Amino acid sequence: MDLAMRDKKAIVTGASEGIGKAITRALAREGVDVAICARRKELLEKTAVEIAKESGRKIIPIAADLTKAADAENFIKAAHAALGRIDILVNNAGSAPGGVLDHLTEDDWAQALQLKFMGYVRCMKHALPIMQRQKKGRVVNLIGNDGVKVSYWEIAPGAANAAGQNLTKSLASQYGKDNISFVAVNPGPVRTERWTGLVKAMARDMKLTFEQADKLAPASIPLARIAESEEVANLVALPQGERQDGWQAAC
Repeated sequence: MDLAMRDKKAIVTGASEGIGKAITRALAREGVDVAICARRKELLEKTAVEIAKESGRKIIPIAADLTKAADAENFIKAAHAALGRIDILVNNAGSAPGGVLDHLTEDDWAQALQLKFMGYVRCMKHALPIMQRQKKGRVVNLIGNDGVKVSYWEIAPGAANAAGQNLTKSLASQYGKDNISFVAVNPGPVRTERWTGLVKAMARDMKLTFEQADKLAPASIPLARIAESEEVANLVALPQGERQDGWQAAC
């Protein structure tokens, strides 16, 4: 499908693997040049080379730790300088420890909020003024359905996701007048590199074997399986085309 995105410029955070990598590939396939970031420089550069070779688009790797305000600012500025403009910002970098209240430490809570929530805040703080000057832009926040449903074994991700939901809707109402729209994408369980860690925490807290815990999520889903990264990436790419303008906060 041609989404009329050729030559747009995008930024994707947390793009060295998993959902972020799949989103970068989906955008590049549609003709978009993409600046990507992650903490692991070597893996990030490998991903950039791989997708650039497949798509023929410019994929710019910029190592950054979005728990650090200076890194987030430097990433947005470097990406803007390399791309020339920012049509799309995809906030994806972030994970939060699973577990029940008894097992979560102060560091676990801080980790959940610092990257999954504050990392998004830091990138938007520097990208939105650029979009305002352009008089156009779109922000896509990968959040997750733990922000809108109860999961007592994932309360730290749920807290960060609930904050992300509120922030996305609030900013959509603030920046609509600047022709900047926001999309919240809230996937359920996705089979990424992080999934194993979540299943281990679920098994520990629910006193199950790993194999039993790994079957819980698929059993609760009508399709009897969890999502793949490519499915989430295709959902992210769809509303970015010119034919889909006008989306604000979608779940």
